[in-house]
Amino acid sequence: MEKKQKATKIFLYVLLIALTVFMLVPFYWMVISSLKENKDVFSVPMQWWPQVMHWENYQRIWEKIPLLTYFKNTAKLTIITTIIQLCTSCFAAYGFTKCRFKGRDTIFLMYVTTIAVPWQVYMIPQFVLISKIGLNDTHLGLILMQSFSAFGVFLIRQFYLSIPNELCEAARIDGLNEYGIFRKVVFPLGKPAMATLTIFTFTNVWNDFMGPLIYLKTQEKKTVQLGIRTFISQYGADYAYIMAASVCSLIPVVIIFLSCQRFFVEGVAASGIKG
Repeated sequence: MEKKQKATKIFLYVLLIALTVFMLVPFYWMVISSLKENKDVFSVPMQWWPQVMHWENYQRIWEKIPLLTYFKNTAKLTIITTIIQLCTSCFAAYGFTKCRFKGRDTIFLMYVTTIAVPWQVYMIPQFVLISKIGLNDTHLGLILMQSFSAFGVFLIRQFYLSIPNELCEAARIDGLNEYGIFRKVVFPLGKPAMATLTIFTFTNVWNDFMGPLIYLKTQEKKTVQLGIRTFISQYGADYAYIMAASVCSLIPVVIIFLSCQRFFVEGVAASGIKG
């Protein structure tokens, strides 16, 4: 029996290692392609290791386009949107779990149902609305559109359900109002779920392409994803530069994930405790 369990464990480890390698191959190809000449990126047979490393590609991408400006714009949009979405999701989740009012569950169900509605369905009405209020071609318009998230409220709410109501009742007996309970009791306990939402929101906003493409027209306001697209011209594409810029744009996402990873698994697991 012990030998069978040991063999099963070895098989699972081998399988996980194989899946990990399989998932890392595209990232390896992206990094190694960023160090090739443009003509060698799609060479046949594929060069898994270039004969000459062209590190100058990482220098030229900053010279060919205003990539630093694009990074600043993307960082501005991502950080502000993530902070606002964390605040709105946490406040709404607290109201849907720890506050009692008529129709609470019905309102929550209606709000969460909007997750199933594709963005393409309301893309045009949203564009018309943003244009009517004069926020087209502005960062503020993009921030406001992504400041409220039904998924974020759902994720945080599911975690808050695991916090005993007795803690809130004890705080009310001690004289704390709802804002005090949220700030001193619920908010500190919700760090795992907040870390999970931070990773999801940061990644989605940082990698967003369609939103900035539709709403941003001024060159100085564009994001890094639109900046990478400028390496594609009518007659060809500088794939080596595209890969180099993609590697650079991936670094902030990796940093955020590594910073929040110790809370990530706990937040995902705890968010499914109660439904």
